[in-house]
Amino acid sequence: MTKRRFVQVGVGGRGEMFSLAITGKYAASCELVALCDVNEGRLKLRSQEIEGAVTYQVKTYPAEQFEKMIAEMKPDCVIVTCIDREHDNYICRAMELGCDVITEKPMTIDEQRCQRIVDTQHRTGKKCIVTFNYRYAPARTHVKDLLMSGVIGRILSLDFQYLLDTSHGADYFRRWHRNKANSGGLMVHKSTHHFDVINWWLSSIPVSVYAEGRRAFYTPEQAKRYGLNNCGTRCSECVEVEKCPFKMKFADHPFLAKLYQANEKYDGYFRDQCVFSPKIDIEDSMNLVVRYQNGVLMTYCLNAFTPWEGFRVAINGTKGRLEHSWEEAVASKTGQVPGSGETITIFPHFEPHYSVEPWKGQGLHGGGDERLLENIFNPASIKEDKYMHAADYRAGAYSILTGVAANRSMATGQPVRLDSLIKNVAMPDFPAMPE
Repeated sequence: MTKRRFVQVGVGGRGEMFSLAITGKYAASCELVALCDVNEGRLKLRSQEIEGAVTYQVKTYPAEQFEKMIAEMKPDCVIVTCIDREHDNYICRAMELGCDVITEKPMTIDEQRCQRIVDTQHRTGKKCIVTFNYRYAPARTHVKDLLMSGVIGRILSLDFQYLLDTSHGADYFRRWHRNKANSGGLMVHKSTHHFDVINWWLSSIPVSVYAEGRRAFYTPEQAKRYGLNNCGTRCSECVEVEKCPFKMKFADHPFLAKLYQANEKYDGYFRDQCVFSPKIDIEDSMNLVVRYQNGVLMTYCLNAFTPWEGFRVAINGTKGRLEHSWEEAVASKTGQVPGSGETITIFPHFEPHYSVEPWKGQGLHGGGDERLLENIFNPASIKEDKYMHAADYRAGAYSILTGVAANRSMATGQPVRLDSLIKNVAMPDFPAMPE
């Protein structure tokens, strides 16, 4: 059997899942032939991590030799797991060079880059898969199944609240994500998960967005409320670090120390930057009103400084209401501890409400990662998928465009129509919903 050949661009924390899956569980049908990154140290580290799992040499290339890698290794598919701002460059060039693409979310960070990807896909005809693991989580699929069954009738409105806790949420303000030029802000980098699963639950696409947002918590003023008057640029060089409830010590995070601290000399990227820095330009508190093509109105809020992490969603229909919650984790002084889990409750009109035991899964992101990997690396095992989990560039576009429109709305104070941002994006593949 001829193995499908993969190369990967970006070997940071999230990229590890893909490279280890190819060289491990899916090695019988897939082959990781090369890695590419801007950081020489991380390249060497990832290569060493997988060399014991394969019987061949996985070649490494610096970022500036991406096209050379494609020419020499002749991959079938390029996996893009680098910094968000560079996604479009690698996605488009890979398709132009004849490769399919698998990209981490978000597909890209603004409308210009998104239009470039859409136009390149139309011109080349190559596949571009976006890895939305939220869709694959069993509990999220269970919600989709219930909505498709018509248990609450035709959907009319939806309210989604997402909470990032003071452990995970704070981490976005330490990393490169803290600047919109890199990530598009949390409205794009993080919320793309939520906007995609909402689009998928509704089997519809957003039409217009109005948003308000601000950075209210991770500010120099908040540092002073904690008694911090002389914050350093990073935790490892801060004279007040012992007083800070948000300190990040590499000694407590050996994985991060090995992946990032040990390789700072190659690119100057610091993984432990101060969460209260005045150089941060992303919001930590955001509220949206979104209108969908099928008439549904959605309210959405995200706060990145809460005591627990997860979400609550309420979906209202012509026959009743569905509520779904996931308390994924609770922040403690030493990090996250498991939360209370997932619930689904149905409130029919004129009938008593009742609970539904959510479908369960194993592994990260509510069991979504494992199912996602199976779908992209062993598609022959998927006999039939009535839920249409797989997402391509169309779903990738509509997931980020809600966040892109929100960023513009927050900047202008005006509602933004998505058709003013981009053109020629067809409707993604969605299951039929009750009329």
